[in-house]
Amino acid sequence: MTDDGSTAYNSRIEALRQNEYPMLRDEVYLDHAGTTLYAKSLVDKFAADMTSNLFGNPHSASSSSQTSTSRIEDIRLRVLQFFNADPSEFDLVFVANATAGIKLVAEAFRSNSLGFDYLYHQACHTSLVGVREEATNSLCLDDSAVRGWIGGTNPVHESGHDGPVLFAYPAQSNMDGSRFPLDWSDKLRKGTSTLGRPVYTLLDAAAFVPTSPLNLGNSETAPDFTVLSFYKIFGFPDLGGLIVRRQAAPVFQSRRYFGGGTVDMVVCLKEQWHAPKTQALHESLEDGTLPVHSIIALDSALDVHRQLFKSMGDVSFHTSFLSQRLHDGLTTLRHGNGQPVCVVYSQPSLASKTPNSPLGNGPVVAFNLQNHLGSWISLVEFEKLAVLKRFHVRTGGLCNPGGIARSLGLEPWEMKRNFSSGFRCGTENDIMGGKPTGVIRVSLGAMSTISDVDKFIAFIAEFYRTESIHESTLRTTTPSYQDLPGLYVERITVYPIKSCGGFHIPTGTTWEVRTEGLAWDREWCLVHRGTGQALSQKRHPRMALIRPVIDFTSGQLRVSYRGPSEQGLAEISVPLSANPSLFQADTTSKPMASRVCGEEISAQIYTSSEVNDFFSTVLGVPCALARFPPGGMGKNMRHAKAHLQKHQKVNRKIQHKMPCQFPGIDTPPDSDSESEKQRILLSNESPILAINSSSLEVLNRQITEQGGKAVSAEVFRANIVIGSLTRGPRPFAYSEDHWSGLRIGQQNFKMLGSCRRCHMVCIDQETAEKSEEPFITLTKTRRFDGKVFFGTHMCHIPSSSIGTKEAQFPTVTVGDSVLVDPT
Repeated sequence: MTDDGSTAYNSRIEALRQNEYPMLRDEVYLDHAGTTLYAKSLVDKFAADMTSNLFGNPHSASSSSQTSTSRIEDIRLRVLQFFNADPSEFDLVFVANATAGIKLVAEAFRSNSLGFDYLYHQACHTSLVGVREEATNSLCLDDSAVRGWIGGTNPVHESGHDGPVLFAYPAQSNMDGSRFPLDWSDKLRKGTSTLGRPVYTLLDAAAFVPTSPLNLGNSETAPDFTVLSFYKIFGFPDLGGLIVRRQAAPVFQSRRYFGGGTVDMVVCLKEQWHAPKTQALHESLEDGTLPVHSIIALDSALDVHRQLFKSMGDVSFHTSFLSQRLHDGLTTLRHGNGQPVCVVYSQPSLASKTPNSPLGNGPVVAFNLQNHLGSWISLVEFEKLAVLKRFHVRTGGLCNPGGIARSLGLEPWEMKRNFSSGFRCGTENDIMGGKPTGVIRVSLGAMSTISDVDKFIAFIAEFYRTESIHESTLRTTTPSYQDLPGLYVERITVYPIKSCGGFHIPTGTTWEVRTEGLAWDREWCLVHRGTGQALSQKRHPRMALIRPVIDFTSGQLRVSYRGPSEQGLAEISVPLSANPSLFQADTTSKPMASRVCGEEISAQIYTSSEVNDFFSTVLGVPCALARFPPGGMGKNMRHAKAHLQKHQKVNRKIQHKMPCQFPGIDTPPDSDSESEKQRILLSNESPILAINSSSLEVLNRQITEQGGKAVSAEVFRANIVIGSLTRGPRPFAYSEDHWSGLRIGQQNFKMLGSCRRCHMVCIDQETAEKSEEPFITLTKTRRFDGKVFFGTHMCHIPSSSIGTKEAQFPTVTVGDSVLVDPT
């Protein structure tokens, strides 16, 4: 297909997307390696098939059951033909997904009385790596080791048994799109004399087949076992397949387990005996009732895919063209000082661009981002912005440990060190020891377009390319803020229920300051009844409309819902006092743990159905109210995670200035030096969060200058808003970045560092509607070391004046004067 042909094909895809993929409206989906998208006509065709036919359990003899059996066998044949596999040479076993197919093969080899040796390629998915735990011996091979093996070098020494050898590798890496020779199977099979034992090959085709034709036309050269997932090709159904070369079928004879439908006879009483089905291989391996309706849907999927995209060859040309465009666009992005914006790990897609890789690369581009100084951009921070701009990509380790280690230069000792330092799959520790722990993966599919690619490149350029580089190491004397005039407490807010609406402290009311923060702040939370996970506005924006009120007169926490009135929910209340009878009693069995910000805590779960149903109805999620009162120990206690900034170290006389388009309000990055542990309840990072209203004014001016709508202080969910009587926001904007301490009224506070922000600040606390601001503007003006900051964390410092009223019962109130860095 020529460039003109690629453009014409792209126009055709653009035209069909509006009707076939309405879910893509205003979205840019670039995670096809995870799963591709299902077409509307596929869902319609499947629905019509289901409503016009009666499908029964294929293990019965009724007409509906026979209809199911007939259709399943027809579809089995169609799938084999899709891969040009002769049904006399291959059989297809339906499984849940590619991993289930891998486990089925592993189960057969594990049952071999002689054991087996397992060799796997470095680029294997985790599901293939896991087979090594079943093997007698295992070894991970890179490209050169495989080539050496093919050339006659024995990779297995002194195995100590005569069992078979299983070699597994991917047709295409799910991490970076690297492709590997499909003829390795044939070459290794012919070279079995090297080991003196039979060698079988297991090909993971799950990442390859969605965008490339797989030709199994020659059974003599084909892999023995090929696994794939149909949802990666068609988007639906959620189904996998294991294609077995019939010459390798005897491997399964040693498999011990049998399920319903795979045997002709079973004896249980006086003898233990069974007779497996032998007419077809799949009959002896498809345990239990098949997912009949999913297989029926596969019939519609095959029809619609060809109707929409013609051939797999056309899909391959189209996605290679797009991938090359993406690769070129990202690799050519440069900062103003010439440094690359992206460190790309994938090779170009077109074979003509990679002389050393004649297979080319799959339509996958894996990369990381760097700023103009060469520092890595946090994957977590990138994903926050990508989600807000409606890009769907994958970040992290991608279930490909070998590929990640190779691309990022991570040695085994480094990966173990990272684990010991707290790194886990899904955590936010994405830069450790000066190296990233994962990558950004963009993957394209049959319905991807030039527009998708160009939008993503423009997104990277807009938010991660620094075109104008100022003097980044400019140092100035740290200004003194002790004489800042007219600072005062403009507002005090507590958030009794984590992630729900705030309770504004009335003017003139003194409010207690505790070790864990302001009294009653984030002492309750909502937990999912199934997982115990604390809910947040990130996933449940309507939590903003749940409004708690602390009523000291009645001694109750009263809660109402300010959302749509048609729900007709009455106000509920719980006592401020911790009455043990209101909570789930401890039992001898281990109670389900609750989790807040990834930490396991021991929370007190309310038993009232009235209370819990109120919250479940509002959010449409089965949840319960839980309490985490102050003064606990162990899992009844949490500690602050906020970090000090570099300039906040004692007697530090200089500060670093980072480039910013608003001179005079530049601030240094957050440091990794941890403050002494401060106790907190259910807040994310620190006892108290404060913002500067002058900083908010500057931020809103920046937003409105770009045509956006100003945001309220509420979106930052601060406990204390510090106002200024001095006109003009500029002199004091972001001065809080340089404060080391505050005196509010008669109380002293220590600053713990800037507050790292996520796109939760984009939720309007009055309507629960989500927009792009202020996170977009903060990303452009308040990003340091790849992280976005606004506001400052702090904690209370108990008074040394023992016996005074202020020391015995510390309080703050709206209107209190604020002194910065008091002596």
